[in-house]
Amino acid sequence: MSPPADTAALASTSGAPLAPLVAAQLNFVLSQANLPIRVGQIWSGCRDGRYADRFTLAIPFCLDYVYWDFLYNALSPKVAPDVVFGPDDEGFQPLVDFDETGSGEKSCLANWDCRDTSALLSLIKELREFYIEYQKKRAAEVDDARLKFEISTVLSKEGIEVCTVSSNGRPDEVKFAVPLLDLDLAKLVPGCPWKLPQKIHLQAVFPISRSYSSVPSAPRLKLVSTPDLKSFFSVDDVKLPPWLDGMCMAEYLPNLEENLKIQVVEASASIGSRRRFIEALAPTFGRPLEADPVHFVIPLQFPKHQPVLTLESSQHFNAQGLPIMSAPVNDYPWSPRWDPTEMVERI
Repeated sequence: MSPPADTAALASTSGAPLAPLVAAQLNFVLSQANLPIRVGQIWSGCRDGRYADRFTLAIPFCLDYVYWDFLYNALSPKVAPDVVFGPDDEGFQPLVDFDETGSGEKSCLANWDCRDTSALLSLIKELREFYIEYQKKRAAEVDDARLKFEISTVLSKEGIEVCTVSSNGRPDEVKFAVPLLDLDLAKLVPGCPWKLPQKIHLQAVFPISRSYSSVPSAPRLKLVSTPDLKSFFSVDDVKLPPWLDGMCMAEYLPNLEENLKIQVVEASASIGSRRRFIEALAPTFGRPLEADPVHFVIPLQFPKHQPVLTLESSQHFNAQGLPIMSAPVNDYPWSPRWDPTEMVERI
């Protein structure tokens, strides 16, 4: 999740607050961005300066973060910030990319207005879009026929991101972050408190082959979801389809998305089932104040998977003064086809 909107009000490493115009722009980023942007170090460009005027932002990219420094000048706060990218991105020159497009469009830096609190967020979005395209070009330059084919067949998918992973100064792997399911997950969970869009991605990491192989090694595959989504649907419980010899992502993705969609819809239906089960508990178990309480852990896969019960004594305690708890109990009659009232009666 994004840091709270008042993060910019925090003092820098020198104890100086951010310059007011800069703080307003940073606070807007933290409160309005639809990405979980995080603030790192905040500092001043001047020794003993009254205001801090520069900071590091962690920008989400390819299921990880890139770290960019934004350098304002507290003595000239109306001037747009300089941006310093990571040490491995010396070839990333977004202003040059603007010139090469030939579209006649100009960077938002050309019309920078320091009083516009959305200016910094607009700059971040612009730079991130160019960075995505820059990384796609780098990946396409890898000398691996199989990867060139993968890139040519899947990069047209909306929202996909890709990057090279290097060691010892040379690329060893190419990582894809592929968004899955064209669904508004928030609409599947009525009353959900999610501030940011919830997404599920397939992370596919392909080794770069420097020699011909008739059967290329399979990529490392992993489902990754935004953190808030785990309370509704755990991707850790999803069994991925096997990757067959000779398969490519364009073949793999449709089957994966079909299976995943079924499970997400089932999880959505499970919310209503869990609510009705909880409502059915009250008439039988009541809400006792003095009797020993019963704890229910209702799994996300309810009612396919039954709840786990734990009994807690309100009168007996262990040596540490904590209530004595029973072992988890789930060896009682259960059928996902029963209505909630019968489920409770069988317990």
